[in-house]
Amino acid sequence: MTSDQLLASTDREEALSRAYVQAVAADAGYVVASLDFDRDGIDYVIKAGGRMRPALGIQLKATTQLGEPHEGHYRYALKRRNYDLLREPTQTPRVLVVLALPQDEAEWLTVTDEELVLRRCAYWISLTNLPETDNRTSVTVSLPAQQRFDVDALRDLMEQSRRGAIR
Repeated sequence: MTSDQLLASTDREEALSRAYVQAVAADAGYVVASLDFDRDGIDYVIKAGGRMRPALGIQLKATTQLGEPHEGHYRYALKRRNYDLLREPTQTPRVLVVLALPQDEAEWLTVTDEELVLRRCAYWISLTNLPETDNRTSVTVSLPAQQRFDVDALRDLMEQSRRGAIR
């Protein structure tokens, strides 16, 4: 490991989560807009063409601590502010996307002549209309293990956005 790194591990996790979402959106044929300031709980907006020109707001998180699913769900501690912003109904639907990375940083990314591999994957959940909470600092959300954020899921989310809501 060299000593010239400018990014901490958490910065690298964030950068990889951004690359993950951009890669999925690019493969789906969608445009990704990065917001200059995260003042409204959204890191990216993904836009599609076609009827109604749907869009989707994305709050990105990354972790090496997602662990194994319990009864089909992963548990993730989300800051209260993010929880509150994501649960409010909005004109453009929003989802939380959590990238699960291996605990060993050396396994996060591999580049060879044949492939570029970013290990593990991300999961998504809509928090719209979830109840208020008394927790002051964080809220543990339940990410369904079957809700992997991939090209098919993104296309389905865009169709739901086109109809006006994410279920």
